[in-house]
Amino acid sequence: MDFIFNEYAGQPIWLWFSFLSVIGALLWLDLGVVNKRDTVISPAKSALMWAGFASLAVLFGLYVGFVYEPDPRYYISPENLNQQAVLQYFTGYLLETALAFDNIFVISLIFGYFAVPREYQHRVLFWGIIGAIVFRAIFISAGAAVVNSWTWVLYFFAAFLIWTGWRMVTNAGHEMKLEDNSLIKFVRRHMNVTDEITNHNFFVKRPDPKTGRLVTFATPLFLALIMVETADIVFAVDSVPAIFAVTRDPFIVYTSNIFAILGLRSMYFMLAAAVERFAYLKYGLSLVLVLIGVKIIWNFGLAKELGWAPYLEPQWALLATLSLIGGAILYSLYRTRTAKTG
Repeated sequence: MDFIFNEYAGQPIWLWFSFLSVIGALLWLDLGVVNKRDTVISPAKSALMWAGFASLAVLFGLYVGFVYEPDPRYYISPENLNQQAVLQYFTGYLLETALAFDNIFVISLIFGYFAVPREYQHRVLFWGIIGAIVFRAIFISAGAAVVNSWTWVLYFFAAFLIWTGWRMVTNAGHEMKLEDNSLIKFVRRHMNVTDEITNHNFFVKRPDPKTGRLVTFATPLFLALIMVETADIVFAVDSVPAIFAVTRDPFIVYTSNIFAILGLRSMYFMLAAAVERFAYLKYGLSLVLVLIGVKIIWNFGLAKELGWAPYLEPQWALLATLSLIGGAILYSLYRTRTAKTG
């Protein structure tokens, strides 16, 4: 009963409820007030929105550093818990934000395939964020239960992350062939689907071709939403093991994930028109995933179990992630600039 009414994953229920309430208020403010009308969101407005969400993420990091009460069972050392927690939070947030870049490429492909007008794309991504919040909660809860019960599972995560990093470099990563997608074919077989998008609704009423009675039709906008949700689930398979390699604290895992996801929508409108400028980012992301996989083996195998190596502190993971992602972005911008002008 304590699990139900008092706490979950080492933190009081009121803290989880408060966090989700704040996120819900932000989403309501976004769609219900700031972006109530169907309009094309400019890159400048997107940049301001992303900056706002990033500022909130930083403010929450200050809460983690000075107010949050970490559960010691999720940390290596019982000393300086807040320092460990805040480093892990910012590393997780940065990592999830970087991995979101890869998601932008796929979302751009989905919107292009279904010919989603730019003024309706924000609505699709908004509801996609709602689904992502729910699905990440499910994945993270399951991951926390597994990792904190059987720590050796982290070695499988390590192998998976190293393999994923290699797959990303060899162009065998996330590929979504929409024309042959079985999920789209299944929906079209079992639901009435219109061929055009006339407004921002996911469902519309149309006369049945056989009976003439009004029936519900899904629109291509609904198919685009399904594929955006599917893409997030696919990316969660990579990102959730990666974040658990950074921290085992479920509250830090979830909050860093959600703040990164909130910024994804704004990031998409800011960068979608220039995705080709980040051609080399995947190499930086792949190196980060490999680095995290190696760090698991180093810390939990060589350092903790065998005592053959010193333990790598969280700040080194944060510094390495910043260096690799920042370097990949700068190199991408440089190479694409020279290619364009040359």
